[in-house]
Amino acid sequence: MRPSARTGLKGRQMRIFVGNLSYGTTEDALRGAFEAYGEVGSVAIITAPDTGRSRGFGFVEMTNEQEARAAISGLNGKMVDGRPLNVDEAQSRHRDSRPRR
Repeated sequence: MRPSARTGLKGRQMRIFVGNLSYGTTEDALRGAFEAYGEVGSVAIITAPDTGRSRGFGFVEMTNEQEARAAISGLNGKMVDGRPLNVDEAQSRHRDSRPRR
């Protein structure tokens, strides 16, 4: 089995959920916190479409699974911008075919 270009030689990429973000936390600040544990592929703080204001959570992709697990362990509960982070491996979203009410 050949490793994909996305995972390269470092192992599986991991997407991490980061909750309880302060509304003032920036993507650069979040990236800096995670870079202390390894290489960060991307950072996205989710914003409300109508206001552009942070919704208080985001996602970080790290390029190495071991580094990602170390970041989860090290940052879960850590205070960033006055709030304790909730950090865990992101779960994939499964959309069901039922219409929303």
